[in-house]
Amino acid sequence: MVWNAIGGPPLEEEFKFHQTRRWRADFYHPQSMALIEVEGGVFSGGRHNRASGFLKDAEKYLEAALLGYRVIRLTSQQLNPETLKRLATYLLEIENLERECI
Repeated sequence: MVWNAIGGPPLEEEFKFHQTRRWRADFYHPQSMALIEVEGGVFSGGRHNRASGFLKDAEKYLEAALLGYRVIRLTSQQLNPETLKRLATYLLEIENLERECI
């Protein structure tokens, strides 16, 4: 996996972030409270691009933000070593800042 090869921090998969809704994030980085969502079907008219799916995603992401999570949305085109390295660096910087505050 590219994430491990670039030294990305450990992530939880299919993280349930809401107590009463069945919402899950594709990936979760606990130290930064970052939820990472990979948006599929961008060019094929998938669920995320149809009105009902878009509205449900907006509700989910708003709720996540109101609960204190950072919401990071990626497209499949962004799943490349350069972008993932930048994301890994960002998450590790937040992790280090959190450690310094303790």
